[in-house]
Amino acid sequence: MLAKDIGIDLGTANVLIYIKGEGIVLDEPSIVAIDTDTKRVIAAGKEANEMFGRTPNNIKTIRPMKDGVIADFEITEIMLNTFIKKIKARSLFARPRILICCPSNITPVEKNAIKEAAERTGARKVYIEEEPKVAAIGAGMDISKPTANMVIDIGGGTTDIAVLSMNDIVISDSIKVAGNIFDQNIIKYMKEEYKLLIGEKTAEEIKINFANVYEPKETETLEVKGRNLLTGLPHTITINQKEIKKALQGSIDRIVKSTTNVLEQTPPELAADIVDCGIVLTGGGALLTGLTDLVGEELKVPTLIADSPLTCVAEGTGILLNNIKLLEKDNN
Repeated sequence: MLAKDIGIDLGTANVLIYIKGEGIVLDEPSIVAIDTDTKRVIAAGKEANEMFGRTPNNIKTIRPMKDGVIADFEITEIMLNTFIKKIKARSLFARPRILICCPSNITPVEKNAIKEAAERTGARKVYIEEEPKVAAIGAGMDISKPTANMVIDIGGGTTDIAVLSMNDIVISDSIKVAGNIFDQNIIKYMKEEYKLLIGEKTAEEIKINFANVYEPKETETLEVKGRNLLTGLPHTITINQKEIKKALQGSIDRIVKSTTNVLEQTPPELAADIVDCGIVLTGGGALLTGLTDLVGEELKVPTLIADSPLTCVAEGTGILLNNIKLLEKDNN
């Protein structure tokens, strides 16, 4: 049996795996459940995510990725091994080549940690590529020509902003403000304004299904359930969209400011291309209602969302796996 080349989008919130010739075969949360008494893995991915915040004291749910890099090396390795076994990409006689993505601007030490985690799963060869570049390729952007393409990749742990030309990143920035921080913004707002404690899953549901950062309405309301911090009892409040925009405003401003800084450092000829071609948003955070309109208005540049923002990085790994020569060049 021949080994299958695989591409891994190792995200803070989710892991997506692409098998060459098959497409995306796995999309699961980056989370592992461990029995703290026996150190045994109870579950990984979707099953572990269902346990989040609902386990007894002896079972701990761990997110081994933080801000786009490995926070817990051992648990990351366990998680990757579990996922690779699940997709049957490895056999006793053949080991796969793995392309794995990382945020731009991470340190060499952090990059080596990601590479080592992939190598220890039994890979024959490991390639590392920067997420915004792979996201741009997966979004269908032609980065091979001497013209500019700009992408804002908003994941779970980091937002990566990059201007690309001739198969490489010209200028980029990576900030630790993304989907998980949006959730924390909402949790903090509820705590400070209503003395209501809500969980991460509730905050995420508010972000995905209710938030609007461009044209929020006071008339759009939502009931939110949690625990009253003063009484300790279950409690329900009603919020409106304008409140959620207020909760998220600081984080959105940071993304806009970082994008402005990247544009200010972009060579003039490439900046002119961006005015013509626009900016493409990728990653789960790109789905935040109103974000494309807000970014476009603030930067005075046409802003679009990729056709499939959640899978751009994984799709990009597939395209690169079909062009191994490009990977060999970049990883020498």
